[in-house]
Amino acid sequence: MKKTVMALSALLLASPVFAATTQVTDDVVADAHKGANTAKEKLHQTQDKGAEMKLKSQHAVEGKSNNLSSKVSEGTQRTWHKTKEGTEKGWDATKEGTEKGWNKTKQGAADLKNKVTD
Repeated sequence: MKKTVMALSALLLASPVFAATTQVTDDVVADAHKGANTAKEKLHQTQDKGAEMKLKSQHAVEGKSNNLSSKVSEGTQRTWHKTKEGTEKGWDATKEGTEKGWNKTKQGAADLKNKVTD
């Protein structure tokens, strides 16, 4: 699992560099981000599901599987995972929006430079 996280991190870090060096369109970069975000989301969902199953099995071993406190802690854990997921989606959207804005600013500066030099 650590290798998957490392590969995904490398992909996320390399995508802006890749876009800058090969001068691909912003749409291609946006699609790459979308694919990376989907992969990251699925990875975290799998990790969260594993943590939830681990907690449930721990409660079962302790004989607390139908206990009110165990149900509350399992529900709290699920809620926390959903909160993290929502926050991460918001952060990704903010990051991508900032990148789009920066690309438009660079393009505008290049256009202005061309007008001034002409």
